[in-house]
Amino acid sequence: MKKILALLLCLAMVFCLFGCGQSEAPAQEPVEESAQEAEAPAQESTQEESVELIVFAAASMTETLNEIAGMYKEAAPNVELVFNFDSSGTLQTQIEEGADCDLFISAAPKQMNALDGSLDAEGGNADGQDYVLQGTRIDLLENKVALAVPEGNPAGIESYDDMVAGLQGGSILLAMGNSDVPVGQYTQKIFAYYDLSEEELAAAGVISYGSNVKEVTTQVSEAAVDCGIIYGTDAYSAGLTVVDTATAEMCGQVIYPAAVLNITRHEAEARAFLEYLTGAEASAVFESVGFSPLS
Repeated sequence: MKKILALLLCLAMVFCLFGCGQSEAPAQEPVEESAQEAEAPAQESTQEESVELIVFAAASMTETLNEIAGMYKEAAPNVELVFNFDSSGTLQTQIEEGADCDLFISAAPKQMNALDGSLDAEGGNADGQDYVLQGTRIDLLENKVALAVPEGNPAGIESYDDMVAGLQGGSILLAMGNSDVPVGQYTQKIFAYYDLSEEELAAAGVISYGSNVKEVTTQVSEAAVDCGIIYGTDAYSAGLTVVDTATAEMCGQVIYPAAVLNITRHEAEARAFLEYLTGAEASAVFESVGFSPLS
């Protein structure tokens, strides 16, 4: 009888130990999971957060900025550059209408002035707009206003003087930018220098218009016109022949101002990219197509 009781006691102890072992095993799993979860945020924090930087830039900068974007990916791999290229006047309007934009590069001071809250009506900000982040505005580049001709130069135009004679004689067709486009405004200054009436020329049918410099360039490239007034950089990118370049006396300097906007959600990244555009690598790209870096 004692042997039987001893055997039963041993069996009871075995079952008890087995049950305790099973009940303790699951308790280890949550401990391991919580440790892994605690490590996850630490691993994620070591990676830079991806940033989408929206850059509004004059159409004449399309080729250069796209090239620079590839270079900048190595300098700032977490920044994705999103470009909006158009005429500076169109970009200005989009900004005023509430478009998201971190950095604005205009083909003329006029459009930047209209957004610069530090300026009054005499300075060009007639509507009191305030979009420029003060302390960030710079004169980034200078361009040239060029008279370009199609391949082979069928009309034999060799200078602005030839262009003027052809327009007055009604023997050529000139492509120019609209009046709200910087390249069109520079053309109007050239008309004034030569005492030409744009209204009379348009009525005579010797002018063709484009909504931005790329449209004007295309008309020349396709030989839809005899000549066109564009930027030297666009002529270079399109492989067009430049027969003459306007002097500062004819149309003033062609300055490209740039600034971070105060509506940006990524001020640090926008400042960093603007600084990169003034550096040696970006300047080399600008110079290769005919821009003159100013900063």
